[in-house]
Amino acid sequence: MKNIEMNIILIEDDTQCCQDLVDNIIDFPELNIVEITNNAFQAIDLVQAINPDAIILDLELNEGQGNGIEFLNSLNKRSLSYKPYILVTTNVTSAMTYNVVRQLGADFIMSKHQMDYSPKNVLNFLNMLNKVIVSHHIAINSESAQSSVSQPVFDIAQTIQRELYLIGISPKAIGRKYLADAIELAVKGESENLLSTLAHKYGKTAPSIQRAMQNAINRTWQIGDIDELYIHYTARIHSEKGVPTLMEFIHYYAEKITRQIKFNK
Repeated sequence: MKNIEMNIILIEDDTQCCQDLVDNIIDFPELNIVEITNNAFQAIDLVQAINPDAIILDLELNEGQGNGIEFLNSLNKRSLSYKPYILVTTNVTSAMTYNVVRQLGADFIMSKHQMDYSPKNVLNFLNMLNKVIVSHHIAINSESAQSSVSQPVFDIAQTIQRELYLIGISPKAIGRKYLADAIELAVKGESENLLSTLAHKYGKTAPSIQRAMQNAINRTWQIGDIDELYIHYTARIHSEKGVPTLMEFIHYYAEKITRQIKFNK
């Protein structure tokens, strides 16, 4: 049976390690690194938006934010229909840490100190498991689709993350998490005093929340792929700046997702 393409998220803070993996993946046409991040918290949003087959996870993200254990702990708290295969690559040698990582859901740990460690061997390991991992992912998706026929389940938060990903709002943008929350509140009919609600939740001022959200939108329209924006954001933009206002943006996605909810009932 021919291998199917495996989509991988790389969570790593060492730029040379990242580059080595990217350089070596050309030898593995069935493997595809779809995203790279050094931020454990942004990685959670990426997993929810992209639904990858596998993750290569470094434990110590000294040059990024958070760490691998925080990522695993947060991932366990998300309601995901499929948990990606998690390959940990690390300089840590503590047996106690390894036990914790396994208990949190890591599937395999590869020490960077072992004699045969190399980026190519990391990729080769995943390539050997390709058929099993991807086939399992496909089966889980199929089961979810079949069960939804009798018990429709629409994940609002995951849908919002996917929509924001499609138009290219960066997980690094401070305003992205505020936008996701704002849209979800609007979908649930809780848009009154939206800024005050978010300010209270995050311990920020309402103006700073508003500014961060609008900045995330502005930057997307300034540097994003205009063709993708036209495809995925179809509302008329009234602003002379050619960028949606904050409330236009929130209401557009609230209405779009509300229609999807009705369609899936």
